[in-house]
Amino acid sequence: MKFPCPKCKSKLEIQKTFNKKMHISCSNCEIEDLLEFSKNIDEVFLEFLSRFDVGLVTKKGILEGLKNEGIIRDEKEIKDMIAKNNPDKITEEILFSKKDYISQYKVLKNPEPKMGSNVEDVGIDESIIDHLKNIGVEQFYKFQEEAIEEISFGENVIIEAPTASGKTEAFLIPIIQKIKKEGRDTKGVFALFVYPTKALSRDQLPKILKFAEKIGISVQVFDGDTDQIERRVILENPPHILITNFDVLHYHLWHQTKFSSLLLTIKAVIVDETHVYSGIFGTNVHYIIKRLKRICNNKIQFVAASATLDDAKNFCEQLFGVKMKIIRGFGKKGQTDFVMLFPSLRTQRALMVDLTKKMTEINHKTMVFNNSHLNSELLAIQAKKQKVNIKVHRAGLMVNYRKSVEQEFKNDKLQAISCTPTLELGIDVGNVDCVISSTIPVNRLIQRIGRAARKGQRGYAFLALGNDPISQYYKNHPEDYFEDVEKIYIDPKNPFVEEFQILAMACDKPISKHELIEHDIVIQEHLKQGNLILSNNRIIPNLDKITKLLNEYSIRGIGKSVDIFLNEKKVGDRILPIALEELHKDAIYFLAGTRYRVKEFGYPKRNFAKLERISRDYPYYTKALTEEWPTIETIYERRKVYGMEVAFCKLHIQKKIYGYVNIELGQEVTQGQKVLLDIPLEYDFITKGIVFHAPKPIKEIEKSEEPEYTEASGYHATEHVVIEGSNMITGGVSQDLGGISLGTSGLIFIYDGAIGGSGASKALFDRFESALERSMFIVKECPCKNKAGCPRCTFSYRCGNNNEFLDKYSSLEILQRINDGEDTILVEPSEGDRPFV
Repeated sequence: MKFPCPKCKSKLEIQKTFNKKMHISCSNCEIEDLLEFSKNIDEVFLEFLSRFDVGLVTKKGILEGLKNEGIIRDEKEIKDMIAKNNPDKITEEILFSKKDYISQYKVLKNPEPKMGSNVEDVGIDESIIDHLKNIGVEQFYKFQEEAIEEISFGENVIIEAPTASGKTEAFLIPIIQKIKKEGRDTKGVFALFVYPTKALSRDQLPKILKFAEKIGISVQVFDGDTDQIERRVILENPPHILITNFDVLHYHLWHQTKFSSLLLTIKAVIVDETHVYSGIFGTNVHYIIKRLKRICNNKIQFVAASATLDDAKNFCEQLFGVKMKIIRGFGKKGQTDFVMLFPSLRTQRALMVDLTKKMTEINHKTMVFNNSHLNSELLAIQAKKQKVNIKVHRAGLMVNYRKSVEQEFKNDKLQAISCTPTLELGIDVGNVDCVISSTIPVNRLIQRIGRAARKGQRGYAFLALGNDPISQYYKNHPEDYFEDVEKIYIDPKNPFVEEFQILAMACDKPISKHELIEHDIVIQEHLKQGNLILSNNRIIPNLDKITKLLNEYSIRGIGKSVDIFLNEKKVGDRILPIALEELHKDAIYFLAGTRYRVKEFGYPKRNFAKLERISRDYPYYTKALTEEWPTIETIYERRKVYGMEVAFCKLHIQKKIYGYVNIELGQEVTQGQKVLLDIPLEYDFITKGIVFHAPKPIKEIEKSEEPEYTEASGYHATEHVVIEGSNMITGGVSQDLGGISLGTSGLIFIYDGAIGGSGASKALFDRFESALERSMFIVKECPCKNKAGCPRCTFSYRCGNNNEFLDKYSSLEILQRINDGEDTILVEPSEGDRPFV
């Protein structure tokens, strides 16, 4: 609905602010006002009119108040940030718009890269030198020269450098040189190039071919999209370089296919985008590499190429199981104007849509990175309403659709893409002028920014802080953002991954009796269960019993998927258990920028969901209501954090989806009553997590008329803040974590959302002191006066209790007591405690 300005008749903008007020403004005549929040926009407009009529609404009438409350930044402070930099017109317009709080502005420039030798001076083949000169490369960067030298000597190497800095050339040139020298005329695959996705493999093939063909080296891709004719050619005449992914390697190894026999000859494995292999996926990759080494006839040389990582050397050595040498580099590119904005007078999504509109209006091609499927869909829907030419790109959409989006963007037929981290990787989508991102760890932001200004032109990067605790913290401490580098992790002792991968190893090749001593407990358990059989002093698989198990196993995340259908045609899929929250009956599901209603959900008997179309102007989407119950199975480690006992343990989680609420699109507020499902959906799984016993908020309990409510709500709020607020300390793992507070017991559980555990909670356990200190500052510094708190401190967008049962002041007392060193010991949970999630 359009509300006219009472002064000039232009359209008024009405936005909910971060501290639950309504900001009304006219961009034409510049009058504005700040009113109390109401779900009814008509009431807000009528109050605005009545205040205008009595002269209480004036041009810039609330400007000083907004500055004093820290809602917008003083112009002088922004000019001090700009200093001697020279932002262009569009950047200046955004910096001085007074719609958001400008937390940080800086011009990002890579250090001038160190240059190495001329291409003809490093001993590479003449035909490669000619090709490099044809594409404008006369001289190597120093890191490229070092990598070429070390890889040529047979070292295991990590190449750590930003996007578009020349990593591919740094590993490709020495590998094709080695093939020419050692094995061009011998039969068999010499090198495996492994990429995390089929799309990236196909994208990199032309670049690799151009180099390899110059000296007669053959290259082929073998993945799920390779047709039968191409497969036959590869099997009959193996290429020198084979491009594939770990899913293909896993499948063919344990099935002992003809393809797996090609792997016996490999001498080098090159893994690009190594930073992707974190959590469950990385843990499986660790085992697949171990299996490759086990069946291969040669000692394998490993090369990892990665974006900037925290402690890349230790991570890669754990992933590959070998000692490695790290080489760091920078590539040359244009400058990027970087702005960190805090949306104090509107929502994060409204800010991101507005930035997208501004940039595309001046023909700047823009990539908008969101942190979830839902947010990518919601942003595209709202941007389309603003006449932005934008489409969605995310996992769960069909491959052909994603490819068409990439191609349209590359060919300048699409101005903007609303995406999830699927496009963080090196897929070539052509020229990009601007990157807009929601809150993520700084090293991943730099990876995303690497997309902009690849051709040397001026680039733009906007970090849109959100309605969440860590954004509130970075608003006040922007300098900390640049220190909080992502912690990536694998967990080789994940019991579920280990169990499945040992079965796969036995399928790859029989296990000799004294082999794999480190996995003896798991092997003995499999023998006892009959999954493995002892035969002639060798351990072999019982295929009749385990084939179905292994066929259903996914290395990218343990758990089955739910297939999504529209008009009897598969249009996507979603993994369990998140599928239960998004695809229950009558849920509103987002797919490629369009909303649908779930008309049928087959779980638990069959894993499918059938969608039906809804009216384009339907005003709501849904959010599930959940309950969870934790049981401690095994305690692995205990320690004192300040005075509080904290344990890292194996947990059994019982999850129940019992209903949902409707949320108004655009306003992001709950409307109407909770809707209960006829039959709740249940799911239970084993994982890893931490548990601690929080101290009682005695002062708040004594002041309260409802002491039990105040206490339980304080623990629930603390659980939210610790997960959301510690996000960047642990390297952005909060999306991989779940949490439960148990009534008034003081017990708070924080666990890995992945079945069996991903390592995320262990990352938090190891840095728990820092997490608790930051959590306290988040609550203390939040300006909201609401007893329950707000999205900037105690609310969580993933809360299964619809952000009810929260008490900010009780949580602040709890966190203060923890940081002051109050002693607590762990107690057993009791059935009477109500779980809050």
